[in-house]
Amino acid sequence: MRSDLTARARIRDAALARFGADGVPGTSVRAVAADAGVSAALVLHHFGSKDGLRQACDEYVLDGFSSEGDLGEVLQAATPVRRYLARSLLDGTASASALFDSIVARTEDWLAGGEAEGWVRPCSDARARAVTYVSWLLAPLVLGQQVGRLLGGDPAETGVAVRGAVAGLEMLTHGLFADDRFLTAYSEVHNGR
Repeated sequence: MRSDLTARARIRDAALARFGADGVPGTSVRAVAADAGVSAALVLHHFGSKDGLRQACDEYVLDGFSSEGDLGEVLQAATPVRRYLARSLLDGTASASALFDSIVARTEDWLAGGEAEGWVRPCSDARARAVTYVSWLLAPLVLGQQVGRLLGGDPAETGVAVRGAVAGLEMLTHGLFADDRFLTAYSEVHNGR
């Protein structure tokens, strides 16, 4: 992620941290302003409203994708970004849905590029693959308390995030099952056999 120290960037960074900790509904413009060391009027000058501030945070998260659209870039970012992403996806708003849709679309394009280059295996349903991949990567953040309890820390913190990422990459790279019995059984049930 890019770093800058403009007032706008300080406000956005304060909002990322505060929204990640308290959620968008539980955060006031005044609290963000206080965290950024500016006036509430300056927050409104730069972003227009709390919704405008949230949109700027969403855009910042999406800008964190590599040019290829790899969600891993975002998830390796600073803890406030990961916490913001987790909280914002849980709030059930149209903004949360739009953010998730953008992440899935970028991931679908990234995986399609990998398939064309030969480092991603072809699949029968590219959209479902992208949705599932994104869901798997975001699950530790959304289920933070439960994941942290079993892995020994906050999954928004780097050490636990890396531990989970390595396990996930091993499964995605080498596979989890040694044969196709579960896929075959599912296909038979799904196809009505």
